[in-house]
Amino acid sequence: MSIVRPTPEKILEAARALNDGKLIGMPTETVYGIAANALNEAAVEKTFSLKGRPAENPLIVHVANVEQAQSLVNEWPADATTLASLFWPGPLTIVLPKTDRVPDIVTAGLHTVAVRMPRHPIALSLIQQAGVPVSAPSANKFKSLSPTSASMIDSLIAQGLEMILDGGPCEVGIESTVVDLTGDQPVVLRHGQITEEQIADALHTTVSTGSAEERRSPGMYPRHYAPRTAVQIVDRLLPGHAGITLESPNGPNQIALSSNAKEYAKHLYQSLFDLDQMRIGKIWIQSPPRTSEWQAVWDRLKKITG
Repeated sequence: MSIVRPTPEKILEAARALNDGKLIGMPTETVYGIAANALNEAAVEKTFSLKGRPAENPLIVHVANVEQAQSLVNEWPADATTLASLFWPGPLTIVLPKTDRVPDIVTAGLHTVAVRMPRHPIALSLIQQAGVPVSAPSANKFKSLSPTSASMIDSLIAQGLEMILDGGPCEVGIESTVVDLTGDQPVVLRHGQITEEQIADALHTTVSTGSAEERRSPGMYPRHYAPRTAVQIVDRLLPGHAGITLESPNGPNQIALSSNAKEYAKHLYQSLFDLDQMRIGKIWIQSPPRTSEWQAVWDRLKKITG
C-alpha cells in the first residue's frame, strides 16, 4: 500500500497521475475516496471495476469551486446557489441536470449528475492542480465499510491506486448528504451531517426523503457500509458483548462513543473497523437516540444491519 505524506510535490504528482487516467486514494472530510478524472471514461471504468460497483450506481463528481460545478450542469437554480453558499465546501452533494460533458458512465446513464465541493484541503488542492472534476466513490469494495483513515483502505483496493494521500482521520466520518434539486421540491436521497432541517430552513420550503428504489445517488441500497462481521443493535450492551456503547464499557472489546451525534458519526466507521479486525462472532451496537440529530447515524446503522 503506497501511503504518502501529501506534500505539494506529491499532490502535484497525484494530479498528473489523474490526468494520465490513473486512480488516487484521496482524503475528504467525509471518507477516503478513489479519485479519477471524471471526464475520462476509461479511468471511471477502472474505478467501477476496482470496487466491484454495479454500473447502475452513479458517482459523485467532486469540484474545486462553484464555477467548475456549473460547467457540468444544464441548470443551476437559485436553490443551488443558496445551498452552495451555505454548505460548500462541505459534506453536501447536489443533484442537477447534467451536460453532455459528463460521461454517462459517471451518472449510470441518468440525465442528472451529483456534484460536491469537498472541504478537505488536500482534496481541494488535488482537484485544483489536476484542473478537472474528480469522481471519488469511497475507497472500499462495494457495500463494505467506508475508510475514514488511509490505513483503513483495503489492500486489494490499494493495489489499484497510484498512491494514497494520507490526510489523517476524516473530520465528518460518514458520507455526504445528497439533495436532489431537479423536481418541484428538494429531495434528500442520502442523509449526512447536513440535515433535512438545515436544508429546509435554508430554502424556506418542505424537504422530502427519497425512496430506496431510486438510484439517483450513491448509498441507496438497503445494505451498505457494512463490516464483515454481523451487527446487531440492542438497548444496552451486556458484559459479554463486543461492540459500541454510549455508556462506560462493562466488558472487554467494548468501545464507548460520544453521546454527541456528530462526534459519534466521526468515529463510527473506525470503531467498526477496529472491531472487525478482532474476528469476533458479532458486533453489538447500543441503540442511539431517535432524534433528528441522529438521522444520518440511523441511516448508516439500518444499512449496516440490512
